[in-house]
Amino acid sequence: MTSLVRHVTIDCADAHGLASFWAMALDGELGADDFPGDPEAVVESAGVSLLFIQVPEGKSGKNRVHLDLQPQDRTRDEEIERLLTFGATLLDDRRNADGTGWATLADPEGNEFCVERSAAERASATTS
Repeated sequence: MTSLVRHVTIDCADAHGLASFWAMALDGELGADDFPGDPEAVVESAGVSLLFIQVPEGKSGKNRVHLDLQPQDRTRDEEIERLLTFGATLLDDRRNADGTGWATLADPEGNEFCVERSAAERASATTS
């Protein structure tokens, strides 16, 4: 067997704080032994395991890798609004009048991620 990706690791200033945001965003769980002030924290969710590592240097420049989120039980637009209430910031709105497109957001530490249409929205567009 080949290797498997165990975690997507994200450098950050506040491991527990950023992990808490992503646990809410992904309806995931923080590691049972992760507490505020810890230098690392993990989020387990249905789609991915994220590991947050506290580093001294700040974010510089655009992410070379980012996450694309696809809502499972709500629309793209509902998901964007939900994430904004958790502390995300809308960076670039690429949604189109016909329902296609995506939005680029940033988490509380400025890491970019995208929100695309749900599978149901994609399916309804192809049957219309």
